[in-house]
Amino acid sequence: MDKRKKITIIAGICAAVLLLCAGSFFLGKYVGGRSGGQKEASALPTKDGALSEAQTQTKAEDVTKEDGTVTDAQTEKDTEAEPVEAKEGLTVKYSISNSWENSGVTMYGLELGIENNTGEAIEGWKLELEFEGLASCEGWNASYSVSGNTLSVSNAEYNGAIGAGQSVTIGCNLGVEGSLSVKSAKLNGIICAVSEGSVNQNNNQNNNQNNNQGGDNQGGQVDVSELLERSENAVQGDDWLYTDGRRILDKDGKEVWLTGINWFGYNTGTNTFDGLWNSELVSTVKAIADHGFNLIRVPISAELINQWAAGEYPKANYNNAYNPTLNSMNSLEIFEYFLKLAEENGMKVMPDIHSAQTDASGHVVNLWYTDRVSVQDYYSALEWMAERYKDNDTIIAFDLKNEPHGKPNEGSAAAIWNGSKSENNWKYTAEQAAAKILAVNPNVLILVEGTEIYPMDIKNNGDYSSTDSADYYFNWWGGNLRGVKDFPVNLGKYQNKLVYSPHDYGPSVYAQPWFEGDYTYESLTKDCWYDNWLYIYDGDIAPLLIGEWGGFMREPNLKWMTYMRELIKTYHLNHTFWCFNANSGDTGGMVLDDFVTWDEEKYAFVKEVLWQEGGKFVGLDHAIPLGENGITLTEAEGL
Repeated sequence: MDKRKKITIIAGICAAVLLLCAGSFFLGKYVGGRSGGQKEASALPTKDGALSEAQTQTKAEDVTKEDGTVTDAQTEKDTEAEPVEAKEGLTVKYSISNSWENSGVTMYGLELGIENNTGEAIEGWKLELEFEGLASCEGWNASYSVSGNTLSVSNAEYNGAIGAGQSVTIGCNLGVEGSLSVKSAKLNGIICAVSEGSVNQNNNQNNNQNNNQGGDNQGGQVDVSELLERSENAVQGDDWLYTDGRRILDKDGKEVWLTGINWFGYNTGTNTFDGLWNSELVSTVKAIADHGFNLIRVPISAELINQWAAGEYPKANYNNAYNPTLNSMNSLEIFEYFLKLAEENGMKVMPDIHSAQTDASGHVVNLWYTDRVSVQDYYSALEWMAERYKDNDTIIAFDLKNEPHGKPNEGSAAAIWNGSKSENNWKYTAEQAAAKILAVNPNVLILVEGTEIYPMDIKNNGDYSSTDSADYYFNWWGGNLRGVKDFPVNLGKYQNKLVYSPHDYGPSVYAQPWFEGDYTYESLTKDCWYDNWLYIYDGDIAPLLIGEWGGFMREPNLKWMTYMRELIKTYHLNHTFWCFNANSGDTGGMVLDDFVTWDEEKYAFVKEVLWQEGGKFVGLDHAIPLGENGITLTEAEGL
């Protein structure tokens, strides 16, 4: 969904790469109504803070850099800052790790290095940088403030000393109006040379750095293998689930209710969870469990998984001071530490291939493959995850791909659903992907989302040859599962592992036709929900899990969200709320900007559709209770 929340300036240490990236939605993706009357989306940011589809289509000058990030060709040219004459041997270097758009502001993920070649040690520092059109900044490993076009950065407690011949590395997400242009730099009032290039990381405090981490993480070494050992209270293999008609059951035949939340970042370039620039991983995972969510959907890119599989570990960006335990881990180890924490708190995890490439805008891409990530790469990522975690029932399900989509005029670049073996046929691809996963681990649930379009006349337009929007039904990206009626997903002997997973949003994300006039719960059911996916539940075909729903607690969104909650509550539909992240621009998050303070109004709203029995939250682990106010699945009566 699209989130267009103006980035506020937050002083203090915050996140790395891709502050404004969220789950993966854009206004553009939701273009079109149920009757095929396609509308054009305006050029607005999305729920991930990336470019909307309309913007993306007009940026023909975009280029792909060697590191895989996408940036504007003119920006590439303009960001070659000319070095200023060095004074007193001080140099500030910067490198751009990522860039994206947010409400007319260009955001840059920057690494900054302060090099001290004066021959004398520096004790305490303040860096002043002048930019053209400075709009906002959120950074880490220092304290940040903005005044006009000047960014002031002061050292953290642990990196105030810069020895002779040494350097300090910091980073930020910087917003400017236009292209990046560094006009000047001063350190403690002394003019510094400024240049773009590789940022050195030879500060004495970096000697503890894990070589695989590739970052500037400070902190003492820990025994990573010991940290990653699974909880002594865990029982392996007793928590796998299966389906029976529209129900999801545990090993004893007890019906369960998956009531979870999304937390993104592994898809955006942060290479861990967003928000760890302001928060601490251990306490955050505990807080999610204590609030009663029994499942976390984790958006991730196929590209990152394949890098891990190849022994490459892109840097995880987070607040090193707040998360010192992570400083000895690479990005894969941090993910596996998260799995342990989830297990210790009685929660389960569902990885979601949110995008093929690691990119805040990656979810805008229609399909599960790109020029850089092939279909085989996509399959390989899922197979590797399935193999690696086949003996870890913390991961109980895989969401095969977030929101396949595409419009009639996009031809083979659009996701379709029919009986063919076309490369862009999502139904066929989902079957192939599921078969590869289940051949390795036959225990996990397989979630299959819908598409955006489906032919009104499947007999005469089953090959999607018509380019006329009037010939198609439209729904939210991932929300059109009309094709299940004509071409159900076939998992063979593993059919009892299939769950369909539509996404649904309110009018604040896009003004769909079914929101026109004084719509009601009944009209939403008739005009959207039933024909697109609720018939699957009603026909006892398979379970449903609403993979994304949510938004701001205000109109016009609140009315829709209240009806969606009523639907979920009435039928005990499984769901993962969008989202935990505060930096989801068009929906907001379950926490506020500090990623620590919960939005109590929103939480109270969602709490009504969290699985509870006798005033206790019900987890999905048979041995470990859910958080501090929960019970185990063994103790639960079931639905």
